[in-house]
Amino acid sequence: MRAFAREATAGAGDALAGALKLYDAVRDGVPYDPYYVGEARAYFRASDCLRAHRGFCVPKAALLAAVARAAGIPARVGYADVRNHLTTRKLSELVGGDLFVWHGYAELYLNSRWVKATPAFNLALCERFGVRPLEFDGRRDSLFHEYDRAGRRHMEYVRDHGHYPDVPYDTILAAFRTTHPRWLALGAGGDRGDFAREATGGG
Repeated sequence: MRAFAREATAGAGDALAGALKLYDAVRDGVPYDPYYVGEARAYFRASDCLRAHRGFCVPKAALLAAVARAAGIPARVGYADVRNHLTTRKLSELVGGDLFVWHGYAELYLNSRWVKATPAFNLALCERFGVRPLEFDGRRDSLFHEYDRAGRRHMEYVRDHGHYPDVPYDTILAAFRTTHPRWLALGAGGDRGDFAREATGGG
């Protein structure tokens, strides 16, 4: 974790510049994979997300918070239920619709205030979906865009769960078991699929 933070922030002149580099490194250097999920803690941990070089929103947000802390930037994780209008048919069937509970993001303390940063969707995946990559300037909250490039509804925040010092694993797991049992079962050997390929209609 420290090595990742050190390499990503090389050349940064201050905490803000370092935070921007870390955001890009986590967003684009660790691909978003909603099929890499399961009940084990490993699927939710920052260190395992980095080791596996993939993960969904919860571990990617935890990873950004962890490497920010490793770089000396105070950080925490936050969660909200979101309605994603641009998912794939397969993922929607597994999740049980377009509502995703406990979507994860990070909050970094920069210039005397907490700023939200959402590093989930990597640049290559955004291009496949026709969605603008979510940028982070360290000054304003960076949450999912409401609309894609074509003006279609993309992401809608439904309920805020607040922020935590670390991933509330037991709470999230209980919510996933209730709301997304088929999706969570992928960790037991289900067909994980290829989300990036699905985004372009490849299956």
